[in-house]
Amino acid sequence: MKKVALLIETSNAYARGLLRGIVAYIREHRPWSLYLAEHGRGDHPPKWLRGWRGDGIIARIETPAMANALRPMKVPVVDVSAARLIPSLPWFETDDPAFSQAAFEHLRERGFTRFGYCGDPRFNWSRWREEHFRRAAEVEGAQYFAYRPARRFPRDDAAQVEDIARWLRKLPRPIGIMACYDLRGQQVLDACRRCAIAVPDEVAVIGVDNDELLCELSHPPLTSVIPNTYHTGYGAAALLDELMSGKRLRAETHLVPPVGIATRQSTDVVAIEDRPVAMAMRHIREHACDGINVRDVLRAAPQSRRRLEGAFRRLFGRTPHEEILRLQLDRVKQLLVESDLALTEVAERAGFAHVEYLSVVFKKRFGMPPSRYRERNRPGRSGRGLYALGDGP
Repeated sequence: MKKVALLIETSNAYARGLLRGIVAYIREHRPWSLYLAEHGRGDHPPKWLRGWRGDGIIARIETPAMANALRPMKVPVVDVSAARLIPSLPWFETDDPAFSQAAFEHLRERGFTRFGYCGDPRFNWSRWREEHFRRAAEVEGAQYFAYRPARRFPRDDAAQVEDIARWLRKLPRPIGIMACYDLRGQQVLDACRRCAIAVPDEVAVIGVDNDELLCELSHPPLTSVIPNTYHTGYGAAALLDELMSGKRLRAETHLVPPVGIATRQSTDVVAIEDRPVAMAMRHIREHACDGINVRDVLRAAPQSRRRLEGAFRRLFGRTPHEEILRLQLDRVKQLLVESDLALTEVAERAGFAHVEYLSVVFKKRFGMPPSRYRERNRPGRSGRGLYALGDGP
């Protein structure tokens, strides 16, 4: 039995998702003897690692101390951290451009024309997400505002919230804000309460990681981009298995796109002054997967079809029909990745009357049939499906 060390913290939802993916791979393949101690993000390397004799390691290499401890190891190591402290190792990480684009589009679809990013400059992934979120705003010609912490970055949570509150007070409103991860999103919401800023009407907030407990305990509940941590952990385990079986170690990069967005109250708003259009968009969001069409939308938000379509093209860059279809396909993608439902059931839950039509529009939009999308974005027996850097979808 192979001996594998898992140097992954158990203190946050993202890391626990990685561990679930690793466990799933082991259950479907050969058993490993696992070494997993209680471990926090940024902790020093465990003392047992120095004399450990095993066959492979999957690690979140977050600190120079951890990197220094792993460099001399004579066993294959797979890195699942964005810190990238040992560039020669194979690497699995979130597709940060895709995460930022998803967050931006979510806020833009709610009618926002001003955007802000609240990050944590200590982390690579936060800086990368800010860069791509800023670019998305620039492409649309939108106003953009970035949070810059005080010169001495406050370590205390209360001090961080107050520093964010000072930034929020200066921002024009309404504005949509992307937080680099859910904990920062919760801090933004706390700062909004401190400043008596209405959420989501004046400030809408979206986080990353979909830590369900943290998101639901936020006030109001926090919308979040959903990472495919299960897939990431599964893929890292599959690659380590190949390395322990003799595959040559090389610095290959695998970027994992998000599953979708868990919409909660922190972005449940339509920031559009045109009330009939706002009513139409809200109706589409609430009923897109009920099999509605544009006629149903016009009954819920009376106006001429020409006016509605013109406003949608101007505000969102697509027609009401295209918006309905986009939301349906988003639901299809989520169900394909997160469930084992048959395609007929997926079609029904997404509001498609005919599974054949779903297959046609899905392939036209994404360049592959639904079955192939499920195979590519869920772990299979081979563990394939993660996007290697430079690969297409």
